[in-house]
Amino acid sequence: MKFQMMLVFVVMGLAPVLIFLRVSLSAYQSQALEQRISELKYHANIISNLILNSNFLVTKESSSASDINLEISQVADVYKGRIIIVDENLCILKDTYGLEEGKTLISEEAVLGIQGKSSSYIDTESEYVELVLPITKPSSQENEGLMIMSFSISNIFEIKDALTARFRLIAAFFAVFIVIAAIMTALYFIHPWEKTAASVERLSDGYFDEYLAESGFTETIHVAKAINEMLNKIQKLENSRQEFVSNVSHELKTPITSMKVLSDSLVSQPDAPVELYREFMLDIGAEIERENKIINDLLSLVKMDKTSGEMNIASVNINELLEMILKRLRPIAQKRNIELVFESFRPVTAEVDEVKLSLAVNNLIENAIKYNYDDGWVRVSLNADHKFFYIKVSDSGVGIPEEAQDNIFERFYRVDKAHSRETGGTGLGLSITRNAILMHRGAIKVYSKEKEGTTFTVRVPLNYIL
Repeated sequence: MKFQMMLVFVVMGLAPVLIFLRVSLSAYQSQALEQRISELKYHANIISNLILNSNFLVTKESSSASDINLEISQVADVYKGRIIIVDENLCILKDTYGLEEGKTLISEEAVLGIQGKSSSYIDTESEYVELVLPITKPSSQENEGLMIMSFSISNIFEIKDALTARFRLIAAFFAVFIVIAAIMTALYFIHPWEKTAASVERLSDGYFDEYLAESGFTETIHVAKAINEMLNKIQKLENSRQEFVSNVSHELKTPITSMKVLSDSLVSQPDAPVELYREFMLDIGAEIERENKIINDLLSLVKMDKTSGEMNIASVNINELLEMILKRLRPIAQKRNIELVFESFRPVTAEVDEVKLSLAVNNLIENAIKYNYDDGWVRVSLNADHKFFYIKVSDSGVGIPEEAQDNIFERFYRVDKAHSRETGGTGLGLSITRNAILMHRGAIKVYSKEKEGTTFTVRVPLNYIL
C-alpha cells in the first residue's frame, strides 16, 4: 500500500507539471509564429502601399523605386529572408536574392495569389515560413501583382529549445521534490495504518486485552473503534464461554458429589437400618434425576443454537398449542392452589416450529408457577395483529430484582440460587426460551417488580422469515 500511495502521489504531482510545461512550450511556439506572421504582413502591407502609390508594377521604374527597394531590402535583412515581387503576368520584378528577376513564376500558390487568394505555409522541419500576399488596389479591389515572403523562423525554435532545456531542469527539480514529498506523505499517511496492523497482529496472537489507540486520522479512529468494539464482544464471549464451562462443570459435579457423599455414608454404616438405606437411595435417585435434567437442558440448549438449529416450520394453531401446554401444567399449579387463566383475544394461526415454541412457552409458564406464592395466579394471554402474534405470561410471584433482569437470560444464571435448587431449576430454562424465540425471528421482554410479580411478553412473526 505504501508503494501504491507513493506512486499515486508522484503521478498526481508530476503529471500537472509535465502537462503545464508541454502546453506552455506549445503555446509559446504558436504565439511566436502568429506574431512573426503578423509582423511580416504588417511590413508587406507597407511595401504594397509603396508599390501601388509609385505605380511600380506598371512602369517598372519610378521616382520611388529606390525607396521601395530600400524598404524591401531592410525588411529582408531584419527578418533574414527573401522577398519576391511579381506583376499580374507572373513576371518577377524584384528578388532580394537577385536570382530570379525577369523570370516567370509558375506555381499553384502564385496563380491563386494573382486571383486574390493569400496563403501561408510553415515548415517546422526546415524552420521557415512562406507568405503569398496579393497586391490589391484599394479603390478597385483589382489585383495588380503578388508579393512572396519567405523567412527563417529558426530563432523561434532556438528560443523554444532553450526554454525546453530550462523547463526540463525545472521538471527535474520538481520531480525530485515531488518524489521526496510523496515518500514523506505516504509514510505519514501509512504510519497510523501500520500501527493498527501491528496491533491486529498482536490480537491474532491472543492478546485480547490490548486495545487499539484511537488516534490519528478520522478513518483510523473509526477502524480502531470498530476493532475495540469487536474486542469487547470477543472478550465478553470468551468470559461467557469460560463462565459457561465453569457453570456446567459445577452443575454436573454437584449431583455427583451429593451421590458420592450419600453412598460413602451408606458404606461407612454396614448395619444401617433399611429405612436409612431407602431414604439415601431416594436422595440418590433425586440427584440422578437432577443430573439427567441438567444434561437434557444442555442438549436442548445446543439444539436451540440459532446458528445451527434446524427449524421444522409448519402452520400451527397457537390457541390450541397454549391450551395443550396449560392442560399439561395445570396439575402442578393445583398442588399449590395457583389459579391458571388463559385469555385469547382472537384465533391465531402462525408458521412456527411447534416443538421449540412449546418448549419456550412451557418454560415461561412453569417458571411462573414455580416462583409464585401459594394461592397465587398465573395469566396467559394471546393476541395478534396483521404481522405478529403476542403471548403474555404474568404471575403474582416473588418477582425479579431490577439489577438482575438484564442477566436472567444468561446460561446458569439464578436470581435466588437456594430457591432455584429447591424447585429443581438448572438455570438454563430462560436461556433456552430466549434462543427458541430468536430462532423464530421474535423478541422477548421482561417486566418485573420484587414481591409483586413478573410479566414476560413474547412477539413472534405470523409468517416465518427466512
